[in-house]
Amino acid sequence: MAPRAARYVVVGAGIHGLSTAWHLARELRARGQDEPADVVVLDKTGVGGGASGIACGVVRNNYFQPAMRRLMAHSVSVWESDPAAFSYHPVGYLQLGPEAMRAGVRQIYQEQQAIGYRSTLVEGEADCRAYMGDLFPDWQAEGISCVLHEQQGGFANNRESLRGLAAKAEAAGVRIRTGVRVTGLDVRDGAVRAVVTDQGTIPCDHLVVAAGPWTRDLWAMLGLPDTVPVRGADGGLQDRAMWTYWLVQEGTLKVDPATFTDARGGPPPVVHVDSDAPLFDEDGEPVTAEPWGIYYKPDANFGGVQGGSLPRRIEEPTAEVAVDPYGPEQSAYTAGADFARLWTAGLAHCHGRFREARRLLSPEPSGGIGCFTPDSFPVFDHFLENAYVIADSNHGYKMIGVGALVAKELLGEPQELLAPFAFARYEQGRLHPTSSSPFPWS
Repeated sequence: MAPRAARYVVVGAGIHGLSTAWHLARELRARGQDEPADVVVLDKTGVGGGASGIACGVVRNNYFQPAMRRLMAHSVSVWESDPAAFSYHPVGYLQLGPEAMRAGVRQIYQEQQAIGYRSTLVEGEADCRAYMGDLFPDWQAEGISCVLHEQQGGFANNRESLRGLAAKAEAAGVRIRTGVRVTGLDVRDGAVRAVVTDQGTIPCDHLVVAAGPWTRDLWAMLGLPDTVPVRGADGGLQDRAMWTYWLVQEGTLKVDPATFTDARGGPPPVVHVDSDAPLFDEDGEPVTAEPWGIYYKPDANFGGVQGGSLPRRIEEPTAEVAVDPYGPEQSAYTAGADFARLWTAGLAHCHGRFREARRLLSPEPSGGIGCFTPDSFPVFDHFLENAYVIADSNHGYKMIGVGALVAKELLGEPQELLAPFAFARYEQGRLHPTSSSPFPWS
């Protein structure tokens, strides 16, 4: 049931909405400003009903962009603050790349050292092969000339972590209302006066949009533009779509998780491989002539090995993309045969134990769509007088710490870690640098 009123209304019970609500309630209590009706989270389905609930769960700091790296280091510290409650597995993270990525990976390593983030860099094909062979005796990938092994990071169980986060929020006084659909916003005189739902109108002082793939719809309700001028390197402005959708392609191998261990028989780190080496399927046929990438880890929800490959852009007009039903229930946006062929071929390319991976791939529908910004990096910013938008551009789940920073901004304390993600960067031309990785978010 929708509440009658609230000081803060947060839309979305995923990682950002729950984290922001939890930290905001704690901040209000610490300042002696908390009241029973202060912070409300609304979600039309339930906790983790969107992208956070089906996320692969990888937690990493491996970003080419300094601002992303600093923000991720902060988020990793939040994961590390209560591993049990967040169902967090600090097994580490491996980034492997070819010669073309070597200089960029070295730069990431150097900047991780500068901020005190624990990692190890290995360079040169022979040394990389030896390092990976020590971790995995069946390692066989060719063409890897850089390995960045983050001793921090790892993965979390998506559903369990969200339940833990929701419990922390409720213990802090947050009211989580599920089954409440936002149908509109009462915007008058440059401010959100109320949130309109299918169960009534909720007057509020502040609105926080943390809606993941549905950000497009709340953005429109705020009356914000569907195109944005972006200043390029030449100084010129070009209008670009504010939102595009990409299909995040992931799947699971139906194997005993005990078969995916490191050389000691312990839990392995998360592995991410970018490669320009030829890739062949189990029939010896070439899979792609382009650089490719995969990532994989143990699957804690259903057992087996879970991971994914490059996302696929959805070409239909953004306004026509149907977000509901979300995830595997949306048959138009699930991982298909091309993903299955590339991901399983990539696994077999890397490990002898996965030489028959194709036949072990779960037939269950998988995947979900993400709402991406013009530069594929997040926007965290104030809009109108009293609305705050958390648009994670599909970086979301691992960024559990963003909520702590947003809570402080909502209370009038600008956060240096969030400043590089202001909306004004597009028109000002302050875009984040891009790496040579084939993934659009690296």
